[in-house]
Amino acid sequence: MIALILAVALAGPAATSLETTLRAKDQALLDAIAPGDRGLWERTLADDAIYVDENGAIMDRQAFLKSLVPLPHGASGSIAITSYRVQRHGDSAFVIHQDEEHEMFHGQALLAHYLMTETWRLERNEWKLASAHVYVVNDDPPAVKLPAATLAEYAGRYQAAPDLRYVVRIEHGVLVGGVEGAPLQPLLAEVADVLFLKGQPRKRLVFQRDGQGKVMAFALRREGHDVIWTKLP
Repeated sequence: MIALILAVALAGPAATSLETTLRAKDQALLDAIAPGDRGLWERTLADDAIYVDENGAIMDRQAFLKSLVPLPHGASGSIAITSYRVQRHGDSAFVIHQDEEHEMFHGQALLAHYLMTETWRLERNEWKLASAHVYVVNDDPPAVKLPAATLAEYAGRYQAAPDLRYVVRIEHGVLVGGVEGAPLQPLLAEVADVLFLKGQPRKRLVFQRDGQGKVMAFALRREGHDVIWTKLP
């Protein structure tokens, strides 16, 4: 029991020390992105490092370093780590951190959130970044208010398959929708005929009209791919 307590006591500070070390390294790497500081990345990346950027491009060490250039004229910004987790397994450490980017683009403020997963490897008593995968955390778009008459045009029952229907209706002045038989959720408008569900920014309901302007269907769009729901009589 004494040995176990001692092991836990020793592991705690060690884990904290490693988190402090790697977090500082990661923040320095993020700080180097805007000015395109390749030197720091060259010193930190392992020789066989793999980097997957937020657009899904898979790059080896050389390709990533080549892509690292200063922000263009009129753009400035910074990225800050907002949460950080690390787990060590021998000479490897697995990291997950969330980041917030603030950017000024020709006088307009932009905000983005990222989730990064990384593998660090201890080489000759120095931690090297062996792999990194950047994931964009999508935010809901701004919602606009549409006239009540427009909202009423979306109301109805839609079918994607004989056993799969979607209901859209107005409840207490609010447009709601969902799969038939399931709880309905508020539908918000990004623009006319393009709706979304709060907290589900990967999805859009894109309504389709006929030549007379009557709503005939909607496409449930996710990552550029559509499932068509046809409006029932």
